[in-house]
Amino acid sequence: MKVYRHGDTYIAPKGSFFDGNVKIDGNFITPPETHIWGNMVVAGRLELGPGSTVGGFVEAESIVVGHDAKIKGPVRVLETATICDNASLHSIKAGGNVTLRPGVDVGAVNSDETIFVYGKVTSERLFGRAVKVYGT
Repeated sequence: MKVYRHGDTYIAPKGSFFDGNVKIDGNFITPPETHIWGNMVVAGRLELGPGSTVGGFVEAESIVVGHDAKIKGPVRVLETATICDNASLHSIKAGGNVTLRPGVDVGAVNSDETIFVYGKVTSERLFGRAVKVYGT
């Protein structure tokens, strides 16, 4: 699959799918409905498009997961994680803040900083320096 490069940011084209592991030495942006069947290791920021799927684990500096995306393995980030509406994740381990939007379904969430919960989410466990819940 061809990936476009702009400085240290790599951009996957629309309709992309990757039939194995993905390793990016920079930032990585994927469009909606991108499917990665293996693991992802991104040296910088990962922006996973809405409705995308990752079959394995994800490691990145920071991550934004689009709405209705699914990550079947654990997510490990050094900094922040933002998980948008109705995304489904195995688990999250973050060195910074974690933001969970309404409808998120996630296993255990561990953060060295604050976990922000907006609306109703489903989680096994939320463990952070602080957990702040907004809305119902």
